[in-house]
Amino acid sequence: MTSNATLSRRGMLLGTAALAAVTVEGSSAAVSKAEASELNPQPLPPSPDWARALPSGPDARVKITEPYAAHVARDAFFWAWPLVNMYNRRLAFSKMKEHRYVGPLLEAPLNSLTMLTDYVNPEERNIACPNQDVVYGLGLVALDMSPVVVQVPDFGDRFWVYQIVDLRTDSFAQLGKMHGTTPGFYMLAGPDWQGEVPRGITNVFRASTKTALVAPRIFQDDTPEDKRAIQSVLTGIVMYPLADYDGRMKSIEWNELPKVPGTPHGEEETRWVFPEKFFDELPAVLADAPPLPGEEARYAQVLAVLAAAKNNPELKQAMAEAAKDAEEKLVSPLFQFRNYGQQLPHHWSTISNESAFGTDYFTRTAVAKSNIMVNSPDETKYFYQDLDASGARLNSANRYTATFAKDQTPPVNGFWSLSIYNANHFFIKNQINRFSVGTKNKDLKLGDDGSLTITVQAEEPTDPVARANWLPTPKGDFSLYVRAYWPKSAAMDGSWTPPAVEKAS
Repeated sequence: MTSNATLSRRGMLLGTAALAAVTVEGSSAAVSKAEASELNPQPLPPSPDWARALPSGPDARVKITEPYAAHVARDAFFWAWPLVNMYNRRLAFSKMKEHRYVGPLLEAPLNSLTMLTDYVNPEERNIACPNQDVVYGLGLVALDMSPVVVQVPDFGDRFWVYQIVDLRTDSFAQLGKMHGTTPGFYMLAGPDWQGEVPRGITNVFRASTKTALVAPRIFQDDTPEDKRAIQSVLTGIVMYPLADYDGRMKSIEWNELPKVPGTPHGEEETRWVFPEKFFDELPAVLADAPPLPGEEARYAQVLAVLAAAKNNPELKQAMAEAAKDAEEKLVSPLFQFRNYGQQLPHHWSTISNESAFGTDYFTRTAVAKSNIMVNSPDETKYFYQDLDASGARLNSANRYTATFAKDQTPPVNGFWSLSIYNANHFFIKNQINRFSVGTKNKDLKLGDDGSLTITVQAEEPTDPVARANWLPTPKGDFSLYVRAYWPKSAAMDGSWTPPAVEKAS
């Protein structure tokens, strides 16, 4: 049998001969071309094993330069920043041994969660842009240790959604009122789990990574009556390893958990990513999150540079310096909402692929830096604002208003809110303990024309209507943030956007 290589050589020789004929006999060029075409009509298809004969990635024997290592490091630091962020949160939870409250924070051992029993404490600094419209829960999941069972109690008419994301902060499970989820048991499994699903499990959601996060959000209005009413349903929100599943709903009296003092909180979000440690952690992170389709070459390139730098101090130093530079010049600026997102009227911005980033590395890192842990777009639509109507930075030295025309509050099937955050994207205590306004507030006052004007300023308004609709500003620069839970199509397709934030003085 003639080999492909022999056929290929023969084709090359015949093609060369034809070319020579054309050169010598210019007057019969058309005939020579026809003959060449007949002799070699089309290149032969490659062997089925051709791809496997190629190197799987960069040649590890090749010396590389420090500038190249720095180039790869800078790029990897940017796109893997959210993954390392999540991985280090898992490491922090791996040290937790019991369910308890530590200062303003909650703790839970891996593969379980802890629920709050009221709105998040304004002194919380672990996750930027917290929500003061829901009662939160939180748990980190290690699916390489075990699948987990997530309980859904009967919430009745109350709005609820469980955020469930993987190491990339991409959602892989849909549990919530908008999804028509029924009470019962739901299982989360890792990419390699091959066990048998027990009877009584309603559905199984499989993650593409070994690390996941579960964060229930249960709506609560701003009345003492609802704060009491919600307690009974919170007890049924429980998560545990598959081995603990017995087909019976478990309950935990969350309000009876131990409460211990926490260390004084800082002004900024707890740091989860450190440039000097980044490339020591990255191999384990990439092993946790196998490449998405099309990412294989990206992973191979990074791993090859990491291997080359393992015993090369100069390469290591070049990579560390590149990571620091990337943090300062690429990642940190994305903390400001005005620096990314789809640009909307009146300087608002939004995104449309939250919790479904895929290979949109820029948006994933921007969101992780500014307000990590966002819901999927069909669960919550977010709108961000740093500026007033004229484009000037929002600042507590000024007074502002935001007026929703009649029937033009955020269009939702669930609820909406307008939150306010300081320059570090956190709540700051104020005299009326109010950090957001919206559906939860039962005392907001409409204008004679049916509009709703939110007053945003530092000092207490003297006008009773403005006082009822007052959102106190923290000192210095601040940001506004609209959440539309279970958004209607107008909020999703851009036909509705938030109103201008007008400067009053």
